[in-house]
Amino acid sequence: MKKVIRFSRFFIPAAIISSLIVIFSITGYFTKGFTLGVDFQAGLIQEVQLAPTALSLRWHGTTNATLSYDRNNLYIVESGSGLESKTFVFPFSEYSTIGSFAGAIQQELDGIEIVSISVNERISPQWLVFSSQNNPYLNKETPYVIHYIDPESAPVSIADVRTAMAGFGQGVSVQNVGAPADRHFMVRVEDEDEGRVRSDQITQALENYFGLGGVAVLRSDYVGSRFSKDLTDQAGILIGLTLLLILVYAAIRFKAQFAVGAVIGIVNDAIVMVAFVVWTRMEFTTSTIAAILTILGYSINNTIVVFDRIRENARINPDSSVIDIMDLSLTAVLSRTIITTVTTMLAVVFLFIFATGSMKDFALALLVGMTSGVYTTLFIASGFVYFWEKRKLKK
Repeated sequence: MKKVIRFSRFFIPAAIISSLIVIFSITGYFTKGFTLGVDFQAGLIQEVQLAPTALSLRWHGTTNATLSYDRNNLYIVESGSGLESKTFVFPFSEYSTIGSFAGAIQQELDGIEIVSISVNERISPQWLVFSSQNNPYLNKETPYVIHYIDPESAPVSIADVRTAMAGFGQGVSVQNVGAPADRHFMVRVEDEDEGRVRSDQITQALENYFGLGGVAVLRSDYVGSRFSKDLTDQAGILIGLTLLLILVYAAIRFKAQFAVGAVIGIVNDAIVMVAFVVWTRMEFTTSTIAAILTILGYSINNTIVVFDRIRENARINPDSSVIDIMDLSLTAVLSRTIITTVTTMLAVVFLFIFATGSMKDFALALLVGMTSGVYTTLFIASGFVYFWEKRKLKK
């Protein structure tokens, strides 16, 4: 028989450490609070790409023309009174430069005027980026602007974007989206007054800093104060219901002390996550909630495995003391716990290394939560059951 590790010696020190973590977390929450992300505050959310202008065009024809696009093609539909609609398709892959692409458009449609075209002749049409703020109905008053992202262009620092948005005060948050070379950002401006901040003001602030025509707006949404409050409330309710369902499940499958121990364990995991988010000033977003719920599920799975082994050993060794059963059971599941945790962590580590933005924060939160989950299963949940059983024996 392999050597039994005396985990029970660390039950009291672990309880003291967890108590300190709880105090640390509560102190941080009331003194610093969460750094709420774009999902939990009222305001304007704008997804932008810092992309120079490739070309701009106008429509001078007597008919109507609408422009649309997908990942592979540009479409221009010409229509008019008494005329059958005609669709012109321009595949990006068939043109090597933006010059040949613009020339093909002008050759096919007499009413098109190329207002401006970038002097960078090496621009490929496959690099084009389209702004959602463009009017799909082409006209002669407002040019339709098409942007581009050069794969070899230098990344833009998130600090520079925050500097460009400094005029909006403290209620601004900026997140990276995708790879740094994509120059893709999510900008959120707090607006409790609902209507004070407009989309064009954000675009203008960025263009004043990065250059006129250098901002493509990919998406613009407004989150009202009521919606953000509802989302915050629902997040709390969701976590509360998770704890309640776990309590009911563990009470049905095991005894009451196991159910309470399981809930105390995952509450400890949640508090560790809160402390980490608060003190590292990580943005609290829907990804953070997903990470917390993932950790709760991961931790309760580990805890149930341990409790199963404790119950099994109690039946096999009815004459053994509670402390011996605890140590024997925790020793038996230790290798399984380490192997499954390390295997899962390897995948999360790669996600942390190669991901950016909110996905990187999600991976980091998972790493912290999984480490906490192992500690909680071995020392907090099991320790609570041990002290409960010990108190029963004394009575």
